[in-house]
Parts: sequence; structure tokens; C-alpha cells
Amino acid sequence: MQNFLSRVKTALTGAADTPLVFLGNFEVEDQWADGEAGLPRTAFRSSAAVVNRMDEFAMLLAGADDLVVLKAAPDEAYLAHLGELGVALPRLLTVARNNPEQTVTKDALADPALLTTLGELAGRGAMLSPHGTSVLEEELAERSGLPLATPSAAVCKAVNSKIYSRRVADETGLRQAAGWTADTLDELESAVEEARSLLVFGRRVVVKDAFGVSGKGIAVIENEQRLDRLHTMIQRQAAKSGDNRVSLLIEEWVDKVADLNYQFTVARDGSVHFDFVKEAITEGGVHKGHRIPARLDQRQTGEVEKAARVLGERLAEDGFHGVVGVDAMVDPDGQLYPVIEINARNNMSTYQVRMQETFVAEGQIVLARQYPLRLTGRLPYERLRRVLDGLLLSGPGGSGLLVNNFATVNAGASEERDRSFDGRLYGLLLAEDQDRLTALDAEIAGRLAAETEGSVR
Repeated sequence: MQNFLSRVKTALTGAADTPLVFLGNFEVEDQWADGEAGLPRTAFRSSAAVVNRMDEFAMLLAGADDLVVLKAAPDEAYLAHLGELGVALPRLLTVARNNPEQTVTKDALADPALLTTLGELAGRGAMLSPHGTSVLEEELAERSGLPLATPSAAVCKAVNSKIYSRRVADETGLRQAAGWTADTLDELESAVEEARSLLVFGRRVVVKDAFGVSGKGIAVIENEQRLDRLHTMIQRQAAKSGDNRVSLLIEEWVDKVADLNYQFTVARDGSVHFDFVKEAITEGGVHKGHRIPARLDQRQTGEVEKAARVLGERLAEDGFHGVVGVDAMVDPDGQLYPVIEINARNNMSTYQVRMQETFVAEGQIVLARQYPLRLTGRLPYERLRRVLDGLLLSGPGGSGLLVNNFATVNAGASEERDRSFDGRLYGLLLAEDQDRLTALDAEIAGRLAAETEGSVR
């Protein structure tokens, strides 16, 4: 049986030995949303530097024969620790100038020497594999001469719209909440009136941007007054632009007992492979991690796998190939809602699989976790290792934390002295049972809190 990376390479390129150049352009949805009218937003970019350093996740997805483009070189002590654990790392390429406010793609486009290097890799059969493909990744492929392993930006944008997700679920008969899509102001007005009929009975609705991500572009509505105010704001925004097009959907809010994320891979020949299902941990609509394995019964697991086949076949018909993650949920009655949204790109769970294959023993429980930090200065990995002494993973089958992104810890650091900043530590927490997992998590959070300014949840 092929390992995950070989299977993805085969799906993307037709061959398991194709060298890939990975690009961690997280929140590519911002590019897909460019020019699309949605919910009014407040500019908020304080976390951009941290999000853009999520590019380091790609380092532990790539294999030894692959390459990864990064915004900056990883911490040497972190690389050394991975080497001690036996992790075979890819060749790393770093951009000439890391602009914290820009994605790795934009930094790469501004680096002529890197573009030349990427073009040389094309001559060796390599292909570009972004987190998700927008017009910027297409430009990078064109200017460097390194071909994309993914479909075009137009195809990727189309199938990543939440409107697409809803319409495909409608057409294929997959269970979903009551809802309505809107491509124009007239359609939005009709959807608002439909939603009003739910609100008058005390039910809630949620309004979503077609390309919202990480808790952005979503509004939970509990009464008619709030719905009317939001509707008016959208109308005024459209009047200013002179365009009556919108990209929105309104759905009934369904109570849930579990969030899920499942993944499948669509090959160039249209075949579909179900990869896994994980229990997603979210807070305020923002992804916080995963619990592995998901706590589903046989019926629910079967429904997830069936939905993956149905969606995969449809995506193939619409010209997509590659990794697909789908958000789903279970309601209080145990009913599965298998399509909340389709993310036809790499997902957070994608970047965990290679390390799972290497380190997780049968019967172990895994918690993919992020620890928010408040720092007053840079935290070197060597110091972190001392702080978490005895709690870090020492090898396959053991218990402890495996750090799978360290760049996000110090991404928000500034040259200004005495300026505090927020960071995130990402890792996979492994244990033999839930009690041990909970105890490890609490101990790690406690030590990190003692070492930093703020509490670590």
C-alpha cells in the first residue's frame, strides 16, 4: 500500500516519484475572494505575520526528494531535533526577503534568483504544489517555468466557493441545513425573506461569505433586526461599488455535538481515494486542532465515506484533481451533516499525515493542537526544549508532543524592544489513552504559561 505522500503525488502528477516543490500559501481564500462582494469586513491584519509563517507546515509534508519554499530558514535547533527523531527533511529554499505581511508566494515572485532556481527544477521533472492555487500561484508557475501540479486557479476558485458546496450537496442529495445561495442582490433579498421565516420561530441563521476562512466572513443572526441591519449594510456596499453581484449564502444554524474534517484525494484519472476522518476542534468558527481518531460509530463512518465518493466524483467531473478536505458535523441526534463546506486544497489535517504515519502506533490517541503564546521576546527552540523537557516526543510509539510548526512562535516578533507579541506553537500530542493525553496537554499548557506573559489555553 502506498504511503500518503506517494498517493498524493500519483493523484497530482500521475507518478509517485515526481519531485514536488511545496508552497504553504495559507489563507489562499483571500485571493479567491478578491473582487467578490460579501459581508462588510473590518480590516484586521495583526495576525498576518503568524498566518504567513504557517508555510513551515509544508516542511513535514514533503519527502526527502522534494523541496519546500519558505519565507525564512527554520530554527537550527528545531531542525536538529527533527533529525534526532529520524525525520528525513526536504531541500529548503528561502526567499531573499521575508515581508511578514505577505504570503510566501508574493515573496517568491519578488525574488528573481529563486525564480531562476525554480525554473531549473522544472528541467528535472519537478512540479509546483501549493497549499491552494490562485492567480498568484499561476503567475509564479508561469514566470519561473515550473509547472503546476494542480488544476488552474479558475477551477480551484470555483470548487472552493461555499456556494458550490451547497449546490453540489443539493444536487447529490447529501443532508445539509436549510439554506439559500445568492449571486445577486435580488437573490439575496429572496434569501433574507426565507431566513426571516426561521427567525420568527426563534431559530437562528448564519450568513456566510463564499470564500470566508478561519472565522472571517461569517455572521450568526438571532433576530430580524440584526438580519435587516446586515442586509442594509450589504446593499449600501453594493451601491457604492455600482455592482449588484454578491457571493453569499444563508443557512439555518444547526446545533452540533461534534465537528468533523474528512479528506479524500481525487486523481487525474477521476478515481477517488478516501484518506481519513478526524474530529475537528473549533472555537468561534476558528480551527484549533484535531482529535484522532474521530469518535464515530460504524453508520456515521460509512456515511462519511459515501459522501467522499459522491463529492470526489463530482469534483472530477468539474475538472478538479488533488487533495480535498470537507468540513462536516454531527447533530445532537447523531445525524451526520456531511457537507458544511468543501475545501479543495490542502487542509491543516493534510500536514499531519506524514508524521502520523511515522510516529503514531496502533491504538494511540492523537491531539493536533495549537498553543497560543504571549511573548516579550523571541523564544528559541533550544529554550522551548528545556521548558518542555520530558514532555516532547522521543520516538515512534511514545507519548509526548511533536512540534510540527515552530516558525509561528516568533513570527510576530518586532525589532522594537519591549514590545510584546502573539505567537502560536503547533504540535501533535500522542498518548496511549485519553487520560494521559489530557494530563500531557495540561502540563504543556502550564509550563508554557509560566514561561510567557499570558495563560495558554
